[in-house]
Amino acid sequence: MQRSSAARINDISRQILGEFRPKAQPSLPCNIFINHRGVDTKKNVAGLLYDHLHCLRLRPFLDSKSMKPGDKLFDKIDTAIRECKVGVAVFSPMYCDSYFCLHELSLMMESRKRVIPIFCDIKPSDLRIKNDGSCPAHKLDKFRRALVEARYTVGVTFDTSRGDWTEFLASATDAVIKNIIEVEEESVIKKNNNLHCSPDQESISTIYNPKVANQPA
Repeated sequence: MQRSSAARINDISRQILGEFRPKAQPSLPCNIFINHRGVDTKKNVAGLLYDHLHCLRLRPFLDSKSMKPGDKLFDKIDTAIRECKVGVAVFSPMYCDSYFCLHELSLMMESRKRVIPIFCDIKPSDLRIKNDGSCPAHKLDKFRRALVEARYTVGVTFDTSRGDWTEFLASATDAVIKNIIEVEEESVIKKNNNLHCSPDQESISTIYNPKVANQPA
């Protein structure tokens, strides 16, 4: 009897704990996509920026920290780019040697994302596509257009050997937050504009939908 009572108490305890255990929440899409060349910046600029933004609960995406074994590389990265609000492109000396870096940059530009360039140990004028014959011509053209657009976007410049890391992180984070706020404000304005139909639009809808015009007052 004692064992039976103890077993029943344990069952009841498990049920109670199960009811109060927090349910798993669906993962939210990332706010910031960090585009970078891992061999140059994963362990310093990109990695530290990710950790800093993550501590602020801004939901950044960095491939080495946001993906797990079994994830499809392009599917996961392309989805993160399309869902993000702001992109951060960390340009470095070996950036343009990477097909993946250029693919991500061009997708961010094609998706009309806000992109904040960080020129890390490199000048914007030194960013050039290197054609080794392995990439189709139409993709090279896309990469060049994306790179030109990034070069002519105001960004953050940082020298990893002589720069102030605290100041850099504060400046980069400030730029990210300001751009996220602007993107969200633009989204709200766009939604409000779509909700309010102008008189001209109402008259056009009446012309193409006679039933609306014939409805009794």
